[in-house]
Amino acid sequence: SIDCDRAYTIQASMPKYEQNTFPIAKTHGGEVNVMADLKPIEEIVTTVITLNDIFFEFDKSNITKEAAFELDKLVEAMNNDKDMVIMVKAHTDNRGSAQYNMNLSNKRAKATVQYVISKGIAKERISGQGYGESEPLVDCKENCTEEQHAQNRRSEFIIVKK
Repeated sequence: SIDCDRAYTIQASMPKYEQNTFPIAKTHGGEVNVMADLKPIEEIVTTVITLNDIFFEFDKSNITKEAAFELDKLVEAMNNDKDMVIMVKAHTDNRGSAQYNMNLSNKRAKATVQYVISKGIAKERISGQGYGESEPLVDCKENCTEEQHAQNRRSEFIIVKK
């Protein structure tokens, strides 16, 4: 029972639906039915976790403090979803030999995985692989600008199990 001489707003919610509010106008008594249509929340399924670029020093594979800041975001996401399993794909630009770049990207992938494990993530939940220069983001061949080289030097974080 409510006061008929007042307008009301009700709020409706349900798991897996967007909550919403619905106005109820003043009445002169009686029963009022309110149609509370709620929209289902679409489940968002991501296959790649997007972080800011993780850069490495030239010819190095150690994690910089800037990279650590970004990797801490990955650790937080993995702590929030205990079933998430990640694969790190490390890439290089096309400067240097293909074999050199493959070795360097493998070292970077390994360093990235080791950092995440050092933050308490089980080693079974993260793996890494170097791809060298084999999967450029910008396929500029031998005519790359510095910016294009930088875009190709990246690590991707693929969700392989959720």
